[in-house]
Amino acid sequence: MILAGDIGGTKTTLALCDDDGTVVHEATEKSADWSSLEQIVEKFAPGAVRAACFGVAGPVVDGVAKITNLPWTIATSSLAAKLHARVSLINDLQATALGMLVLPASAFAKLQTGTRVERGTIAVIAPGTGLGEAMLWHDGARYHALPSEGGHADFAPGTEDEILLLRYLRGLYGEHVSYERVLSGHGIADLYAFWRERSGESVIGADPADVTDAALRHADPCAVRALTMFVELLGAEAGNLALRGMATGGIVIGGGIPPKILPALKADSFLARLTAKGRFTEWTRALSVRVALEPRAALLGAAHQATLL
Repeated sequence: MILAGDIGGTKTTLALCDDDGTVVHEATEKSADWSSLEQIVEKFAPGAVRAACFGVAGPVVDGVAKITNLPWTIATSSLAAKLHARVSLINDLQATALGMLVLPASAFAKLQTGTRVERGTIAVIAPGTGLGEAMLWHDGARYHALPSEGGHADFAPGTEDEILLLRYLRGLYGEHVSYERVLSGHGIADLYAFWRERSGESVIGADPADVTDAALRHADPCAVRALTMFVELLGAEAGNLALRGMATGGIVIGGGIPPKILPALKADSFLARLTAKGRFTEWTRALSVRVALEPRAALLGAAHQATLL
């Protein structure tokens, strides 16, 4: 048996799997209810496992990770001693990217058919609580997931409205505004506040899910503008990521938000911004672009990695 985990500040999901990565048993715990991952592992997997891999919400350096929004330090050495098994820690977006390799075709919604070069690099961008970015590259034998903190790179406006948005967000967050500030749940709320202010309406705190729901129902003009801008910015950054990694294997849109706004992603504005790349417009128009619909992609990716240990 192998053990896989998707470890976040809010919840921790663990799965016992067969040696081929097939999930046999799965459970989720509130992370804040526990003082360490080792405690949850001891409860969930008291028996022997051959190997374990955990996707964690934070950077991994020399086998050690500190979880964002949680007072945990996770170390491969401590977990290996607890489990008496080989253990790997990877960033949660690495795990999500690896999950794309094992999902069936039915777990994706196509936005652009394009062509996918066999063994070509695959770009993965995933907006949710934050913004994750990763690359899948092939070494001739198998794919590897490159970690990235690309979501914290500088937000680059591409329209006059987006220039005004950058100024608005600098007023909230200071000089550095990252793509995560716009392409995340909090980002949707800020986009909505931006459009309310521009429309002369009072700025109110809003739940991102309420904003997207109102936008999809066309019940609130400011919500519609906010979601449209979110979709356009996601398209622009997805295209940027594909260019940076020469992603001839295509683009996958992951994360928790995209499946919930699929009708908006299917609108022309998403692909229009993704492919608006000047001399590389035709190249981006030839790429495969898919949305991953499986919420357990990170867990399945961790399981896939554990099979290789």
